[in-house]
Amino acid sequence: GTAELLLDRYGVVTRGSVMVENIVGGFGLMYKVLARLEEAGRCRRGYFIEHLGAAQFAVPATVDRLRSFTEDAQLAKTEPVALALAATDPANPYGAALPWPALAVDAGSGHRPGRKAGALVVIVDGALVLYVERGGKTLLTFSQDDAVLAAAAAALVGVVRRGAVDKLIMEKVNGHDLLDTPVASALAAAGAYSTPKGLRIRA
Repeated sequence: GTAELLLDRYGVVTRGSVMVENIVGGFGLMYKVLARLEEAGRCRRGYFIEHLGAAQFAVPATVDRLRSFTEDAQLAKTEPVALALAATDPANPYGAALPWPALAVDAGSGHRPGRKAGALVVIVDGALVLYVERGGKTLLTFSQDDAVLAAAAAALVGVVRRGAVDKLIMEKVNGHDLLDTPVASALAAAGAYSTPKGLRIRA
């Protein structure tokens, strides 16, 4: 039951996704259950996602979907696809199946990403681009690419406009003032407006 729930929730179950769920018996027990499901033909074991270890399990439909994404990506490079999620959402792999990416050396603000209530992540083409603390005052960015930042900014503004988040008042990025940064430019272009200290997004 729990193993099938994890397969449904994460798509690809890894050691990291089991550990973040704090399941009794940990990964050792869950591995045995998943291996039994594999023997019964109800899931597959494989190396589906790079750098996540050899012990990965997925249902056949997920494996087929992953293959189709790979084929599509090889056929045509489309516009970046951005997704804004709660940091605690099971669909966010960072801090669970994946480690948080390293920050730039100048991010000496002491802020670190985490699966914290109220925090948001913006993922573009599967890579973490923005981490937004609850309320938005502090941002962390993991990209300097203009097209990627534009897609991430539009997704973040969209979350507020849809009413999923009340408002964001943003002042710092990677420990520095937000104004006059590439992130600020991307957010302003997406519809955020300037305040004396930074930028604001409201519904």
